[in-house]
Amino acid sequence: MRKYKPEKIHNVIFKISGEILAGEKGFGIDMKCVEKIIDDLIAIRKLGYSVGIVLGGGNFFRGVSEIGNRINRYTADNVGMLATIQNALIMSGLLQKKNYRTEIYSAIQVDKVAKFYTPNRATTSLNEGKICFFCGGIGNPFFTTDTAAILRAIELGADIVLKGTKVDGVFSADPNKDPNAKFIADITFTEALNKNLHVMDMTAFSLARENNMPIKVFNITNKNSLIESILNKDVGTFVHK
Repeated sequence: MRKYKPEKIHNVIFKISGEILAGEKGFGIDMKCVEKIIDDLIAIRKLGYSVGIVLGGGNFFRGVSEIGNRINRYTADNVGMLATIQNALIMSGLLQKKNYRTEIYSAIQVDKVAKFYTPNRATTSLNEGKICFFCGGIGNPFFTTDTAAILRAIELGADIVLKGTKVDGVFSADPNKDPNAKFIADITFTEALNKNLHVMDMTAFSLARENNMPIKVFNITNKNSLIESILNKDVGTFVHK
């Protein structure tokens, strides 16, 4: 029996990777993919949900790349953090074009284009009904945007972190490599650890587990996927205490 209860969800944080924004192009912004996400975000906001989004930057720069491998990790991660700011500016601008209020908060200071993140500032914006983008990771190298998503959710009192991927959720093995991999609809943090299942990177996963922050992993490439991930208990994998 699934434990996910849509009626208890009001404040959400989405984690969306840069690779998702690139679509089939593999680099930059695929407007078809991004417009689909924008439409979903608008539909979610219309239903009254508080919406925050943590974006990755892999569509512009990846640390594990030809350039990333030629420079030190600290520098590569800083470039990656700047890439997340680019994505936030683009997504925010597209929403504003559709007359939806947004706010961009960055974990690194770039005052000309984004406000410096503090939980109090972000909470105020969310309470005002703004769709908020959280970029710049956590502001430090060696931490992923998965960790940023969990951290922001904890700080802002979100009900859940919704992680958009290219597969339907968590499987017993990598479904792209193992045709016998079985979909797991509901799992506890402890069970996921014991089975060595990859939900998020270990730092992010441990932080979620310690702070009892539930996670739902879903396929963001499906139609109406973001809104369905909230409303439909049968969509994605629910990871919980």
